[in-house]
Formats: sequence, C-alpha cells, structure tokens
Amino acid sequence: MLQNILYLIGGLIVGIIIGFLIARLIMKKYLTKNPPINEKMIETMMSSMGRKPSQKQVKQVMNQMNRIK
Repeated sequence: MLQNILYLIGGLIVGIIIGFLIARLIMKKYLTKNPPINEKMIETMMSSMGRKPSQKQVKQVMNQMNRIK
C-alpha cells in the first residue's frame, strides 16, 4: 500500500517536471518564430507618442529589447 502511494507521488513529480520542460521548449520555439515585438511595432509606438523615429533609433530599441532576453 505504501509502495503504491510512493510510486504515485514519484510518477506525479516526474510528470510535472517533464511537462514543464516540454512546455518551456514549445514556448521558446513559438517566441523565436513569432517574436512579441518587431521594428514596425516600435516605430508605430514612437509615432503615437508624437515623435518620428529614425531607423537608427528603432534599431537601438530593438537591440535593447534583444539584450533583455
């Protein structure tokens, strides 16, 4: 009886760990394929704040965003 409970708890822990690793791998692939923000979004955001960004400014912001990851 005790052995069955230990198997159940062990299987649950292993399942949680494997599930977490698989979900993490899937999310990494998704984010590299579909980045959450791109240059066009940054340009639109800066324009909505009332300034016309240069390409250099957009590249700087993108580099800062990539460095954070």
